[in-house]
Amino acid sequence: MSDLLSEDELKALSEGVADGTIPVDTGYNTRTKVKKHDLASEDSTLGVNLSSVEMINERFIRLFRLGLVEVLRSTPKCNPNKVEIIKYGDYLKGKTAPLAVNMIRLNPLRGHSLVVIDPDIIFQSLDVFFGGFGSTQQTGTLPPTRLFTPTENRIIKLIIEVFFESLKEAWAPLIELETEIASSEINPQFAQIADENDLVVLCRFDVGEGEKKNAIDLVYPYSTLKPIRDLLRNRVATGDGNELSDKQWSEDLEKAVSEASVELSVVLGQLTATYKTLMTAEMGQILYFRKDELARVDIYNNPCFLAELGSVDSQIAIKIKDSLDMLGLSKKERNNG
Repeated sequence: MSDLLSEDELKALSEGVADGTIPVDTGYNTRTKVKKHDLASEDSTLGVNLSSVEMINERFIRLFRLGLVEVLRSTPKCNPNKVEIIKYGDYLKGKTAPLAVNMIRLNPLRGHSLVVIDPDIIFQSLDVFFGGFGSTQQTGTLPPTRLFTPTENRIIKLIIEVFFESLKEAWAPLIELETEIASSEINPQFAQIADENDLVVLCRFDVGEGEKKNAIDLVYPYSTLKPIRDLLRNRVATGDGNELSDKQWSEDLEKAVSEASVELSVVLGQLTATYKTLMTAEMGQILYFRKDELARVDIYNNPCFLAELGSVDSQIAIKIKDSLDMLGLSKKERNNG
């Protein structure tokens, strides 16, 4: 007998579904929404909304503006863009030399990151530094092999110093950063902080106004921020805890926890014996030990209380007399030192 339906049976089944005589959607989880997921692809999120990184960038840009004012005696227009997660190869496609490419370390974060400064920002800063109005006479495209002059490198160093100080202070509420430059290049292709298909977190800061806007890019490898995603998640604002919904949630959580079952064990006493004594022990042999005045109550092998042993209605019971801290010390022991 064949397990396949015949053509007549298939036709009858189709007609039954069409006219409603055969019910459909009678299986399990029929309303569950399905989301396509490729197990071979790397997760493109940090486990949290990138707004946590954007909050850091907002704080950074305010500090960066103030720092540039002190160095350049000018107030540049700096604004952060939306944080993006892209492949490192896609980021490099839009970059051509010469650029001020600085490979940096942000200890204790793992790996290397990038600070990439558009050359027009350097030329404008140079003009301002020597008393100009921040304009540049540069026209056309710079040759890709064009190196920065010692004076331009000095301006780059000043910008990086302000960048580092602002970045450390912006990250300070989460983690204390130690910054240093690992190497400097003019071609981003030589700054391999990740493979082409690896994900990076792009933080772009626009400098200037209108069509003259240039950019300073801060590029974190995805692997740099992934280990601290829980820390970033905790930085997302969740209210001051006084909202009605928060209170209701706390009450529901407390109620659910209070109904949870826990296993208690009562330790009446302990003794110390040698391995030889235990190996030669025989049935009926008596081992002596000193019984403490109060029994210790453990919850999942963690000392929690001291209790007095007794009975209630012919059942053995304990009466809680004191609580123990994480070190297993009672209140009296803590007070004594």
